[in-house]
Amino acid sequence: MAFQIRRLLYGDIPGGETGGGPANPQPAPDSSEWPLWEVFIRSRQGLDHKHVGSLHAADARMAVENARDVYTRRMEGVSIWVVESRHIHASQPEEAGPFYDPAADKAYRHPTFYDLPKEIDHM
Repeated sequence: MAFQIRRLLYGDIPGGETGGGPANPQPAPDSSEWPLWEVFIRSRQGLDHKHVGSLHAADARMAVENARDVYTRRMEGVSIWVVESRHIHASQPEEAGPFYDPAADKAYRHPTFYDLPKEIDHM
């Protein structure tokens, strides 16, 4: 009876009618098979997160906890971000020229052609 109520409330419960463990238990994944996570920490002094390293973890929660243990042992940070490495996409160094060329045509983005008054000498 208790099994039927649990099944009604929680859906299909693995392990058959006895309510025991899974019928065919899967071995736990080896830590070398865990995904790689990139760790970013915001320090007490700064406003931005900085990349501090990488680690392997089974899921995001484990990655945050491991990052806390490994990278903030001396209370260096106030915020931790973890990003699975496979979700990071970057430009390629060999394509830097063509990739950034369009920005060179936009001189209005850099105020190099403005004359500043003499009173403003700190810019």
